[in-house]
Amino acid sequence: MVELIIPAIVSCIVAFFTVYVTVPPLIKFLQKRNLTVRDVNKKDNVMIVRPGGPSIIAGIITSEIVLYIFFQTNEILAIMITSFIAFVIGYVDDRKVMGGWFKPIALAIAATPIILLGTYDSTLSFPLFGSVHIPALYLGLVIFMIPITGNTINSIDVLNGIASGFMIIASFSLSISLFILQNYEMAIISLPLGFVSLAFYKYHKIPSKIFPGDSGALTLGAMYGTIAIVGHVEIIAAVALLPAVINSFLFLSSMKKIVEHRQIKGKPVEHTEDFKLKATNDKTAPITLVRLILAGGPLSEKQVGYVIFKLAIFSGLLAIITAFMMRVSI
Repeated sequence: MVELIIPAIVSCIVAFFTVYVTVPPLIKFLQKRNLTVRDVNKKDNVMIVRPGGPSIIAGIITSEIVLYIFFQTNEILAIMITSFIAFVIGYVDDRKVMGGWFKPIALAIAATPIILLGTYDSTLSFPLFGSVHIPALYLGLVIFMIPITGNTINSIDVLNGIASGFMIIASFSLSISLFILQNYEMAIISLPLGFVSLAFYKYHKIPSKIFPGDSGALTLGAMYGTIAIVGHVEIIAAVALLPAVINSFLFLSSMKKIVEHRQIKGKPVEHTEDFKLKATNDKTAPITLVRLILAGGPLSEKQVGYVIFKLAIFSGLLAIITAFMMRVSI
């Protein structure tokens, strides 16, 4: 356990400061090239640069390289390669709006390094009920999980600071769960995700200076999903991600098909005269978590964010409790 302290500290410092230091010059670079989008939830015509994905993937790759120097495991390689492929997929979508099926199919391909490197276990563990060995079915789970986690984080990236803030809570909950299960090496490997998210949140929180874009959100989600698979904590990861999963489910069930957010005409949220957010009456608009939160009445963007973070904390605590239950059943 003692020998894990140094790689844990070094990798977390590298993860945090790589993002913290690279975002300001990235903002200037994007401003010079006029790579901006309007912040639709601000009263004035506020333009925000995008994407922040390059800084996020830089933090992930550099910190995981540090860990690979210490551990030299295929699990770290799987995390780096899958996360980088997800970044490339997202960056393509940032520069050109692709069809609704592009990201799910491309992210399914991004999951193949996990299989090729043999970093998965065909046994799926449940709290209290034990484990189930599903060799063929689990391969399908691997292929589906990365698109699910990637697009889930991407779909909740609708307000300032939500994607990065949500990922801070979910990823640290997952790391704590891995420590509880005494999977110490994997817990250390997972820590950089939380610190990358924490550093990016500094610039992404209200009022945002930069948006993560698809490249940033898909990278965060893909790394989270990969950690869940190679760390054998799929159920725990799903519990921690529950609010974002519900958001995706509501969106898909109301739209009845996979569609790119930027191609949707009906918007789930409108603005009051004082520019608070309120749920729309437009029947063509998708149902989302934010729309449900606003069903009780208008709220400010910051207030909606607090509600989502409270839900994330609650789900994170449930994930940690799930880890304790799984620990008892081992």
